[in-house]
Amino acid sequence: MAGRIVPRRLGHDEEASLVEHLTELRHRLFVCILAIVPAFALAYAFHDRLVDRLIDLLPAGTPLVTFGVTEPFITSLKVSFYAAIALVLPVLLWQIWAFLAPAVTEETQRVIGAFVVLSTVLFAAGLAFCYTIVLPRALTFLVEYDSDLYVVQIRASYFLSFVALTLLAFGLAFQMPIFVLALVRIGALTSARMRRNRRIGYVVMLVFAILLPTVDPVSLALEVAPLLALYELSIWLSVVMERRWERTATQAEAL
Repeated sequence: MAGRIVPRRLGHDEEASLVEHLTELRHRLFVCILAIVPAFALAYAFHDRLVDRLIDLLPAGTPLVTFGVTEPFITSLKVSFYAAIALVLPVLLWQIWAFLAPAVTEETQRVIGAFVVLSTVLFAAGLAFCYTIVLPRALTFLVEYDSDLYVVQIRASYFLSFVALTLLAFGLAFQMPIFVLALVRIGALTSARMRRNRRIGYVVMLVFAILLPTVDPVSLALEVAPLLALYELSIWLSVVMERRWERTATQAEAL
């Protein structure tokens, strides 16, 4: 029964027809949907607690309001869906990787498989950093800015969309080491070039931080610091992987 649900991954040298590839793709999409549906049901069962945790990010006493008959229901569905995607992200990444894996060698498959695990960890770290460090300070600054001039009421759908987008942006920003290593692997970038152009890299990180959803100076400073640390991590990971790939290539030539 499990063999019918979980698709078999093709080997590196195994040939398959277009129909077989499409069949595998269909099965992997089915696995993704099969993972999302119960995760969504679980998140919806606890959506009130999830919304409470997000409301905790706002300054104390800030009202969260809705407009329209359907907005409370639609908002709860949005929160549940975002939470479900976060819960099953490892499954989604693994299914994408398993579908693409046969295109590369066994050695590369092991390396990229480790990158999938690292990518999941980095995404979770980005979410945690954003939720605990950035968002509380950013929302306090934005909500209380000129609060003596306005009656501040936060619309639930806008607030939750802003929080979700910011969390997603940080999760993706923390994928930078994976992106850099991919560029190094295809030869578009080297660790030596990154070391030589550190200042340019720092400027790029600053520009990227400015493009993230939060716009206040406090959160900007909090965004730049981890991005610079991730940039340095990318350099040293590139050094390690370049040596490993060079050693593997030398051994292959010797054979």
